[in-house]
Amino acid sequence: MDIHISKASEVPVRRQLAEQIVFLIATDKLKPGQVLPSVRELARRLKIHHNTVSHAYQELVRRTWLVRRRGTRVAVRSPAELRRSAANGLDELINMTIEAARERGYSLQALRERLRERLLAEPPDHILVVDQDAGLRRLLQQEIADALRWPVENCSREELAAHPGLAIGALVVAPQYAVEDVKPLVPKARLIVSIGFSAADENVERIRTLKQPSVVAVVSVSPSFLKTAESLLAPAVERRHILCRFSFPLEDAAALRGMDVIFCDSIAFGQVKSPKAIHYRLIAPASLDYLASAVASFEHQ
Repeated sequence: MDIHISKASEVPVRRQLAEQIVFLIATDKLKPGQVLPSVRELARRLKIHHNTVSHAYQELVRRTWLVRRRGTRVAVRSPAELRRSAANGLDELINMTIEAARERGYSLQALRERLRERLLAEPPDHILVVDQDAGLRRLLQQEIADALRWPVENCSREELAAHPGLAIGALVVAPQYAVEDVKPLVPKARLIVSIGFSAADENVERIRTLKQPSVVAVVSVSPSFLKTAESLLAPAVERRHILCRFSFPLEDAAALRGMDVIFCDSIAFGQVKSPKAIHYRLIAPASLDYLASAVASFEHQ
């Protein structure tokens, strides 16, 4: 696992570790079902106390990012349909579907008729972003709206559970780590598009290459975005630089004047008027491309 811990940072080591594991899962560098190193093995690799690793793992199990395996090992939570996602091509996927239908007693005729009904179903006319973090789903909504021509709305899982009609006519979108939690809330006939997040390697490297002690700012509408950014940047910032977090909208825009580098999310970037502002796009380009192709397929039906 590509994790970098700094004991010289003011960010607690346990938080650095936990948030970097979350980011590896969100960016699909840690795959669903992947078993993580044992507590002592990871502690040895990172040269930190094994209790720190144990507490970080426990926290992520509590937050449902990780699950316990037999013994003391933990793994990234696996989607219920992981077996089907292992198919390497369309023909193999179709073969697996036919096999699964036969195992459940469905005839090929019934499968063909139901598949035809699904393909002829009314296509969606807007996108619905579902996530628990209000700021994060606003970011996803903004970036999708900027990239596509479709209307985009957002809601939490609780809102969708209380008002199932929100999914009617919607192409549902969720971060890839949350798709399994959203599935039970969406009609089976509806496609859910998973969204992966962009890596931050370029941004971390930008700080590492700063020649002079600097003041680095992160500005976002999302508390979880700020929290993760702080832990990801901590090994590069250490005590040589100063890292400041700002919730957007800013209470005082003048607070950014003394910053040397300003990392902004997609909502803040359009409002922060500074040549030092750097735009971090949350959604991975490949995910936006896939979503665009899905939208295009519906438009041509």
